[in-house]
Amino acid sequence: MQRLSRYVTPLLLAFVALCAAQFAQARELPDFTQLVEDAAPGVVNISTTSTVDTRAMQGSPFGEQGVPDIFRHFFGDQMPPMTPGAPGQGSQERHSLGSGFVISHDGYIMTNAHVVDGADEIVVRLNDRRELEATLVGADKKTDVAVLKVDADDLPTLDMGDSDDLQVGEWVAAIGSPFGFDHSVTAGIVSAINRTLPSDAYVPFIQTDVAINPGNSGGPLFNLDGKVVGINSQIYTRSGGFMGVSFAIPINVAMDIADQLKDSGHVSRGWLGVVIQPVSNDLAESFGLDDTRGALIADVSDDSPASEAGLKAGDVVLAVDDEKVEDSTTLPRLVGRVSPGDDVTLNILRDGEPQKIEVTVGNWPKEGKMASSQQQSENDSQSRLGVAVSDLDDQMRSQLDVDNGVVVRQLDPRGAAAAAGIARGDVIVSFDSTAIEDTDALIEAVENAPTDRAIPVRIVREGRSLFVALRLQSADE
Repeated sequence: MQRLSRYVTPLLLAFVALCAAQFAQARELPDFTQLVEDAAPGVVNISTTSTVDTRAMQGSPFGEQGVPDIFRHFFGDQMPPMTPGAPGQGSQERHSLGSGFVISHDGYIMTNAHVVDGADEIVVRLNDRRELEATLVGADKKTDVAVLKVDADDLPTLDMGDSDDLQVGEWVAAIGSPFGFDHSVTAGIVSAINRTLPSDAYVPFIQTDVAINPGNSGGPLFNLDGKVVGINSQIYTRSGGFMGVSFAIPINVAMDIADQLKDSGHVSRGWLGVVIQPVSNDLAESFGLDDTRGALIADVSDDSPASEAGLKAGDVVLAVDDEKVEDSTTLPRLVGRVSPGDDVTLNILRDGEPQKIEVTVGNWPKEGKMASSQQQSENDSQSRLGVAVSDLDDQMRSQLDVDNGVVVRQLDPRGAAAAAGIARGDVIVSFDSTAIEDTDALIEAVENAPTDRAIPVRIVREGRSLFVALRLQSADE
């Protein structure tokens, strides 16, 4: 018996210690019950109705909903099945679901721009089950922020936090309507901050592992104090559902946009008028940089703020008002938040020597007019395609292993090129079976391209050649 107790006692003690450790760990996990109780009344469900031309969706490289399966918005389409060519199906009603939250007692509501994009009717359902028709105050597609207004008073609002204080590893929670299930709560941690996603250069996204699914889009992301620190906006997925990676717009960015939308219905953001590219290891060495930091100016548009300030192709922008430009994706964000007309000081490297140049920031040009890499910053053919491109020099041809083509430097997320799946950094080598030698060749090809059929475009992406199907709008649309 004594021999048995010699073994049982240590096992019992180990079991007790394990239970105590698990109990202590459980006590350290956050409790979201009070947060949900306080915040839920300020979270709303948003449903929209819109009429879509089903014929325009035919031939899309992303399937009948026209949505890429990697980085995608997730507003929860409830689109009915489409039968191309069927009688009477030139247009159909499309219904979609999303989330939002109240930001003022008098009925202002924030959500994502893509949730209400193209909506003919917007209905907001409150926590108390009231349904109110909403009007769109304004939407900014570049940051994916929209503001709605409902006719109501004394609505419950949410407290705004400071997204600049967020730290990686911090607990956060989301409330939204995934698949239409109102006020569903999910939680996780901040996985990373200041993430830049394709076609979203103006948003330093918060990356989390909070479970987000179709219908969550536009809903709030909370910290443990119950304050809103972000708007859930995108997911990374290959299946269409949550795969452990989701992204939120920092609330500091969103509120600045919301204030502008409420005041004027549109957003003003700073503009330099340059085409930029990343600094590779080889380019860093050639320019005398110790690492691959900064944004390399590939070209400067005529009559732009950058041109007037004396910026040149080949300059590497290292800082804006002493705030470091870590890579090429940082520069648009830093300049974009500057009010047009204000002066900024750019720290640049030119011919291996550091310099400071003061630039009076301009106002971003009208939508649909992208700066080309040639002296045609608002060329109609560039606007039709929705890209800014630059020619390849011998070094770039060698690095990219191509004989001809132009490289995509900037991309309008609503343009024909983005809809076809073309991304920044792609090399366009042929357009409608015509070899593209330089920017002029692409401009000519786009000007002569038909609008009544899909056009084959061959691109080179990360050393691989592939074709995409592209549809152009007519020049007067």
